[in-house]
Amino acid sequence: MLAGTVLRPRVGQIYRTSLDYVVVIALYLLSGVSSAILVGAVGALGQDRRHPLQKKIFNGAQSVICAAAGGAVFNLAGGPSGDDVLRHPWDAVWSTTAANATWLVVNALLLCVVLSLEPGDPTPLAFLRKVALPTSPSLLGYGLLGLLLAVAWLSGLNFLSVLLIFIPLYVSRWALSQYEAERRAQAATMRAFIQVIETKDLYTRGHSERVSEGVGMLGRQLRLPEDRQQALEHAGLLHDVGKVGVPTSIIQKPGRLDDSEMDAIRLHPARGVELIGNIPFLEEVKSAVLHHHEKYDGTGYPAGLSGDNIPYFARIIGIVDAFDSLTSTRSYRPARDVEETLDILIHDRYSHFDPELVDAFVEVIRARGWKTAADQPAPDGSVTVAIDHDDLSLGSGGGASGNAAGPAS
Repeated sequence: MLAGTVLRPRVGQIYRTSLDYVVVIALYLLSGVSSAILVGAVGALGQDRRHPLQKKIFNGAQSVICAAAGGAVFNLAGGPSGDDVLRHPWDAVWSTTAANATWLVVNALLLCVVLSLEPGDPTPLAFLRKVALPTSPSLLGYGLLGLLLAVAWLSGLNFLSVLLIFIPLYVSRWALSQYEAERRAQAATMRAFIQVIETKDLYTRGHSERVSEGVGMLGRQLRLPEDRQQALEHAGLLHDVGKVGVPTSIIQKPGRLDDSEMDAIRLHPARGVELIGNIPFLEEVKSAVLHHHEKYDGTGYPAGLSGDNIPYFARIIGIVDAFDSLTSTRSYRPARDVEETLDILIHDRYSHFDPELVDAFVEVIRARGWKTAADQPAPDGSVTVAIDHDDLSLGSGGGASGNAAGPAS
C-alpha cells in the first residue's frame, strides 16, 4: 500500500524538473563523487516537514542511489575533477553526460518500482512513455548546466557562477510550477463539468469517462500527436456537457419523446458549446462537442454535415459514443456484447460512421479489449424505463443499428 497511499499521488512532483542533480553533476567535477553523494543525502534532510515519513525515506534513498549510480558511471568514464576539468574538457563533457543519463535512468526505474507496488494509474509503462521519455532530452540539458557551473567556478568566478547559473534556473522552475498549477486547475474544471452532467443524468453515469477512454485508445492507434491526443480526450469527456441545458423531465422521461422533446435533445450539442465557449484551453474541443451527432451520410444533427465535412474529432467521438451506449445495459434493453457491437459499427460504415475510423477502432478494440459498463439501474429506484438518449446517435434508419436504438429511436 505504500505506493498508493503515500507516493503515487506525488509522482508528478517527485519527477518534476529538479535542480538537485545539477548540483550533483557540478560536484562530481569540483570535488569528486563522494562529496556529491554526501550533498545528495544532506539535501534530502531538508524536505518539507508535512511530507509523510515514508515519502521522506523514499526521497532520501532516491537521491543517494541516483547520485551514487551516476558517480560510478562518471568514474568508469574517466571523469576529471578539479583543475583537470579545464585541461580535459571533452572528457568532462563525455563523463558528465554519461553520469547525467545514468541519474535519469535510475531515477525513472525507482519510480517504476513504486508504481508497480500497487496497480493503478499511471502504470510503469505509461509513466515511461508519457513522462520519462518525453522529458529526458530537456533534463539531459539541465544536467549539462552542472558542467557549466563547474567550469565557471574553476575559471575563477566562484560564487558569482552560482548566481549566473541558478537564478535563471529558479525562474524557469517557477514558470514550470505555474504551468503545473494551470494543469491542475484544468483538471478541476473537467471534473466539475462531469459532476454536473452526472447530477443531471445519473442513469448513464460513467459514460463520459468511458467515451474519453475509448477515443483515447483510438487516438493512440491513429498516432495522434500528444497535444491532439489530449484535446481529443477532453472532447470525449465533455461531449455531452450540453445535457445540463436540457430539462431534467426530458432527460429522465420513461418512454418515447415527442417532437418538441426531440428538438430539445438535439439542442444539447449547441448548449455544450455555449458552456465551454469562453474557456481558452477548450477551444479545440468546441467543434467536436457541437458535431458529435452528425452522421457520415449527412442525416445527423445539428448541421447535417456529411463525410469529411464533419470535424475529425466529432467523427471519432460519434463511433465511441455509439459503441459505449450499445455495450451498456439499459432497463429497456440488455447490453450487446463487444463483438456484436463491432459488427454493427462495421455494418453502418459509410452511412453513420467514417469507414476508416471504424476500421481503426475495430482493430484496437479486438487487439486490446474493452471493459464494458456495469449494469446501471435507476440510482434511486424511482426511474424504471429511463431512456439513454445517446442511442439517438444511431438514428432510426434501417440496418442493424436502427433496431439497436430501442425506444429512443
